[in-house]
Amino acid sequence: MGILIAVLGVWFSSSLVKADSKAVTTSLTTKWSSTPLLLETSEFLSEEGQEKFWNFVEASENIKTAEHDGSDYSSYQEMLKVACQTLSPLQQNLLKFSLSLRSYSAAVQAFQQIAADESPPEGCTLFFVVHGEKTCEFDSLGNLLQAASDRPKPFLFKGDHKYPAANPESPVVILYAEIGSEEFYRQHRRLVEKAEAGEITYVLRHYIANPSKEKVYLSGYGVELAIKSTEYKAKDDTQVKGTDVNATVIDENDPIDEVQGFLFGKLRQLYPDLSEELKELRKHLVESTNEMAPLKVWQLQDLSFQTAARILTAPPVDALMVMKDLSQNFPTKARAITKTVVSSELRAEIEENQKYFKGTLGLQPGDSALFINGLLIDLDTQDIFSLIDVLRNEARVMEGLHSLGIEGVSLHNVLKLNIQPSDSDYAVDIRSPAISWINNLEVDSRYNSWPSSVQELLRPTFPGVIRQIRKNFHNFVLIVDPTHETTAELLNVAEMFFSNHIPLRIGLVFVVNDSEDVDGLQDPGVALLRTYNYVAQEMDNNYAFQTVMSIYNKVKTGDQLKVEHVVSVLEKQYPYVEINSVLGIDSAYDQNRKAARAYYEQTGVGPLPVVLFNGMPFQKDQLDPDDLETVTMHKILETTSIFQRAVYLGELSNDQDVVEYIMNQPNVVPRINSRILRSDREYLDLTGMNNHFVDDFARFSTLESKDKTAAVANSMTYLTKKGMSSKEIYDDSFVRPVTFWIVGDFDKPSGRQLLYDAIKHQKSSNNIRISMINNPSEEPNSQNTIVAKAIWAALQTQTSNNAKNFITKMAKEETVKALEAGADILEFAVGGMDTNIFKEAFESPKMDFILSHAIYCRDVLKLKKGQRAVISNGRIIGPLEDGEMFNQDDFHLLENIILKTSGQKIKSQIQQLGFEEDLASDLVMKVDALLSAQPKGEARIEYQFFEERYSAVKLRPKEGETYFDVVAIVDPVTRDAQRLAPLLLVLNQLINMNLRVFMNCQSKLSDMPLKSFYRYVLEPEISFTAENHFAPGPIAKFLDMPQSPLFTLNLNTPESWMVESVRTPYDLDNIFLEEVESVVAAEYELEYLLLEGHCYDITTGQPPRGLQFTLGTSSSPVIVDTIVMANLGYFQLKANPGAWTLRLRKGRSEDIYRIYSHDGTDSPPEANEVSVVLNNFKSKIIKVKVQKKFDMMNEDLLSDGTNENESGFWESLKWGFTGGQKNEDVKQDKDDVLNIFSVASGHLYERFLRIMMLSVLKHTKTPLKFWFLKNYLSPTFKRNKELR
Repeated sequence: MGILIAVLGVWFSSSLVKADSKAVTTSLTTKWSSTPLLLETSEFLSEEGQEKFWNFVEASENIKTAEHDGSDYSSYQEMLKVACQTLSPLQQNLLKFSLSLRSYSAAVQAFQQIAADESPPEGCTLFFVVHGEKTCEFDSLGNLLQAASDRPKPFLFKGDHKYPAANPESPVVILYAEIGSEEFYRQHRRLVEKAEAGEITYVLRHYIANPSKEKVYLSGYGVELAIKSTEYKAKDDTQVKGTDVNATVIDENDPIDEVQGFLFGKLRQLYPDLSEELKELRKHLVESTNEMAPLKVWQLQDLSFQTAARILTAPPVDALMVMKDLSQNFPTKARAITKTVVSSELRAEIEENQKYFKGTLGLQPGDSALFINGLLIDLDTQDIFSLIDVLRNEARVMEGLHSLGIEGVSLHNVLKLNIQPSDSDYAVDIRSPAISWINNLEVDSRYNSWPSSVQELLRPTFPGVIRQIRKNFHNFVLIVDPTHETTAELLNVAEMFFSNHIPLRIGLVFVVNDSEDVDGLQDPGVALLRTYNYVAQEMDNNYAFQTVMSIYNKVKTGDQLKVEHVVSVLEKQYPYVEINSVLGIDSAYDQNRKAARAYYEQTGVGPLPVVLFNGMPFQKDQLDPDDLETVTMHKILETTSIFQRAVYLGELSNDQDVVEYIMNQPNVVPRINSRILRSDREYLDLTGMNNHFVDDFARFSTLESKDKTAAVANSMTYLTKKGMSSKEIYDDSFVRPVTFWIVGDFDKPSGRQLLYDAIKHQKSSNNIRISMINNPSEEPNSQNTIVAKAIWAALQTQTSNNAKNFITKMAKEETVKALEAGADILEFAVGGMDTNIFKEAFESPKMDFILSHAIYCRDVLKLKKGQRAVISNGRIIGPLEDGEMFNQDDFHLLENIILKTSGQKIKSQIQQLGFEEDLASDLVMKVDALLSAQPKGEARIEYQFFEERYSAVKLRPKEGETYFDVVAIVDPVTRDAQRLAPLLLVLNQLINMNLRVFMNCQSKLSDMPLKSFYRYVLEPEISFTAENHFAPGPIAKFLDMPQSPLFTLNLNTPESWMVESVRTPYDLDNIFLEEVESVVAAEYELEYLLLEGHCYDITTGQPPRGLQFTLGTSSSPVIVDTIVMANLGYFQLKANPGAWTLRLRKGRSEDIYRIYSHDGTDSPPEANEVSVVLNNFKSKIIKVKVQKKFDMMNEDLLSDGTNENESGFWESLKWGFTGGQKNEDVKQDKDDVLNIFSVASGHLYERFLRIMMLSVLKHTKTPLKFWFLKNYLSPTFKRNKELR
C-alpha cells in the first residue's frame, strides 16, 4: 500500500488519463493540526497502565527524530521499537493499527485545548502551572509552591498522567510540554526528583508549542458512490472551472492492478516493452467490465446465491478479497455473476443454516452479524474505534489466560463463562425477634375469608391481579428512626397497604438511642418506642401501630417528632396511665430497644430509613412515598411468579412454612455489606508468572507491580480446612474456588481480629483457603513483629492444620498479652508441631518478607501503614476504615458472591484441565481476578451448530498462538458486506483468528440488491512513500468507474461526527464522469464531534422542554448553545477535543433551574460545574437531571413571566431565537429583520437559491437574514464572495 500511494498523480496523468478512465477520490481530515505520533503512542500505552506510560516517557529520550536522519520511516520504527518492549505481538499490531487510524490524536488535541485555555506564556516551549499560577522557569517554581496551599488544588481529569510516586497532601504541579523535546526531559527529571521526595504531585499534559501545518487524515469511515435516478433533472449545466484539485489516485507501479483476472501490475513488470499494448488491453477490459445494461428480472432472482457461489469457489486466502471486490463494485460485476452456477449442496446448506440463524440468533435471510469470541459487534452502532477497544480487552484476557497455561479450545471455553457480577438482590434474614409484626396473614381473623392453599397461585387470573392468599408470601419490613422526617410518610404507605387488605405482612423496627441514661421524657424516639410497646402489651401490635399513626398525625408537615406529641396521644387514649411509668427512667417497656439497633447494625443494610421486601433492601431512590407504593406492588407481582414456579415444581407445598422457604434461598445472607456489593470493583493483575519470592527484598523492590503480585502469590502458603486435602479423600472438593488474602498489621488488635474472623468462618466452609499479608504500622523490628514472624514461621515450617491451629492461638488477645509479658512463644505450640524447625525460622533475623509485604501494600495495594484490607480472588476490598466492622458474616457474604458468580464455574473448567491441587486452586483465583476485572458487557453467544462444509469461508489460525474466534454471517450483496469484507481483511492482518464467514443469502430477488459502489477507508498500518516519508493519509479511491451513470457521493461516518465538504469544484450530489477531465477529488473535514445528552426534571420526571445549555471553557464560557427537546429530553452540542464546561444558559434557564445531578461526565457528582472531556472519536452521551429552584416552582420556562397562555412549539422556537426577550422587544425585531430559512443540495438548486435571493433582495426594502444548513452546501457556494 505504501508504494501504491507513492507517486500521486504521476501515473495518473501519463497512463490513466490516456486510457480515458475516470476516478473519484475522497479524503477526510480534522480541523486541528496533525499531532505527533510519539504523543499518540504514549496515550495508547497509558491505557495499558500508567507504569507503561512513564516507562515509555523515560525511554523515549533515546528515540532519534526525523530531523536527525531525515527519514520518517526510521523514526517511526525507532519509536515502535521502544514502545513495543513491553507489548505482546498482538498488542504491537493493535498499536500500529491505532496509529494508522490516528485514534489517539483526539486525546493529544484535548490536552492541547486544555493548555490553550490556560493561556500559555508567550515564547515558552513548555510551562508549569501550580494551583492556577503559571511560569516557564523551573527556578521560580519554588516561590509558587510556597504559596500553593493558599490556592485551591486544580481539578484532575481521568485521562491525566499523574506520576506514581505522589504524596496526596503535596501541591500539584502540572507540566505542559511535548514529549520528545530536549527541554522536556531536563524539566521532567527535575520534577520526578521532587515527586519522589514527596514535595509535589507531578502531572504531565501534552502541549505542542509549534503545531504542524498539516492536518490529520482520518480513516474508519465508508464512502458510497450511489447511482442516481435520472427521472428528473438535478444536474447543473454550468461548466466546472479550476479542476486543479489534489487528484490523488494510483500509480503505475501498483503491484496488483487486477482487471477481470489480469494482474496488470505483474504484466508491466514482466513485459515492460509491451506497456502501450497492455494499456490498450486494460482499457478494453475496463470498458467491457463497466457495462451496466439493466438485467432482466429472471437474471436478478438468484444474484445473492450466485455471488456467494463465486466467493466460495475462490481459494480461502483470496475469498475475502473476492467478496470485497464483488460487493463494493457490484453494479459493474452483476452481469458477469449471473452466469455463475449454484450447486444444490450450497443452496441446501445455506437454507439449513438460515433456520438456525432465525431460531437462535433472530436473523432473517439477508441479515448480517459479526461475533468476536461470542461478543456481538453491531455494525450499525459500533464504529471502528469501539471495535479496537473490544479487541484490546479481549487481547488482555486471552493473553492473561495464555500466560496462566490455558490454551486453545480450553481458553475459549473459559472465556465464554458468564461470570460478571450478578445484579441479583441479596436479602437479610427477617426471622429476628427484633422485628415487631403488626399483622400475620396466616393467623389474623381479618384474613379468614381468603383461601389458604399454595395451589391457589396456579389458578388463572387476569394479568396484574394480586392474589389474596393466607400465606406470608410477601413480607414488608420498615427499619426507621422515629425522629427522621421521612418516617411518617413511610408509615403512611404501610398503613395504606394494611387498610386496603394488600397481602403484605408488615413489620416495624424502631432504631432509637439505646443508652440507658436516655429515657422517653428526653428523647422522642425512645418515647414513641415505649408507647408502642405499652399499647402492644395492653392490646396488640396492630392497635399499637394505629396509636403510632395517631402520634404522627399530630406532627405538622416539615416538623420533627417531639415528646409532647407522644404524651398528648398517650394521655388522650390512656388517661388513667401514669406517663412516667411508661416513658420515664424506670419504664418496663424497653423491649427490642437494644435488639432493634443490634439487628440494624448487624445486617449492615445502610443508612436509615430502610425498607426490606422479603429481606431485600429497596434502593434509596425507591423510597420516595409516591414511588414506594408502585415499586412494592411490582415486587409482589414479580415474586408471585417465582412462587408459582416453586409450587409447580413441587419445591413449595402447603405444609411448609413460607417464610422459612424464603429465608432458605441462596440469596439470603446474615449481613449485607455495601463495600462488598458495590459495583465499582478493583482487581489485582495476577497474570504475571515469575520465580521471584518475597524473602528476597532487594530483588522484590525492583519489580514492576504485576511481577510484585506474582512474587507475593508465589510465596503464599495457605490455611485450609482439616482433613479435606486431595491426599486424604477422593472427591473434587480439594480445589478451593475462594482464596482470601488477609491484609493487616497482625501485631495490632484490629489486624488480628480480621484474621481471627476469617479463620472462624473457614471452620464452616471447605471452599476457602486463607493466607496473610503483613502491613506494619511502623518500621519493622524484632520487637514489633513478633506475631507476624510467628505466623510466617508457622506457615513456612508446619503442616496446614498445625499452622492453622497455632495461628488461631496467635490471633487471640490473651496470647499476645502473655507474649508481651515475656512468655516464650513455644508455650503456645500446638500438638504435632515441629518446634525445633519453627523456633529456628522464628528466631531468624531475616525480615525480608515483612519489608516486601510493606512495600507491596504501599505501591500496589495503595494502603497506608497499618491499614487493613481483604483480597478475595484478586479483588481488593479496602482499605477498611479504623473501627470498621468486617466479621464472619461478611466473609460468608463474600464467599457466597464468589461461588455464585464465578468460583464454581471456573472451578469446573479448571478441573477438566487436570492441574494439581494447589496449582488448580491458584488458577481459579487468578482466572477469576482476570475475568471479573473486565468491563461488564453483553453475554457471549454460543454458536456451534452451523454447517460449514459448502457455505462458509474458513481461515484457520496459526498453530500454537492465542487466536480470536471470529464468526461473520453476511449476505454478499448488501451494504453490510461492503463494510464487512474490508474490515475482515484488515483484522486478518492484525490478529490471529479462526474465521468463519457464513453466507446468508436472499432468494427470489426482484430488484438490483446493490445500486452503489462503496469503499471503506481502513489501513492496518501507516504507509510510507518510496523515499521513506509519510504517505499522504488514507483516502477512498473509486478507479476505472463507468462514465454513463449519474452518481451521488455520500460519507458514512460514526454517528457523532459532523463532517462537511471543504474543497472540490464538482457537484458531489451529481457526478457525471463523462464531463470530468480526469478525477473528481472530494475533500471533507471533520467539523465537530457531537456531545449528546438527555435531560430530565427530577420533580416531574419529564424533559424540561425549552431549557437551554451552553458549552464553553473558563476563558470563553459560551462557545455553543442548544435547547432541550421534548422528545426524550434530547440535546446536542457541537464541540471538538478538549475539556468543556456545561452550564445552564444565562436568562430564564439559569433563573428557574439548577443542575441536580449528572452522569457520564468527567466531574464528581457533587461538583457545581459540569466538566465534559472529549478525548476520542467515539460517541459521548451524558445524562443531566435538573430541578426547579425552590422559589421558582410555579414558573413556566417557555413563558416570559407575563403571559401564562403563551406556550407550545412555535412559542418555544420563537423564544429560542430571541433569547427570552420581552414581547415588545421581540415585536421590534420582527419589524426590523426578515429571517429566511433555506435548504439546498447540489449545484443546480444552489443556483436556484442564488436567483431567489437576488429576486427577494430586489423586491423588498426590509432587512433580510438568510439561514442555510451549512452541511448541505457545496464548497463552491460557501466560497462565493458575493454571499458574504
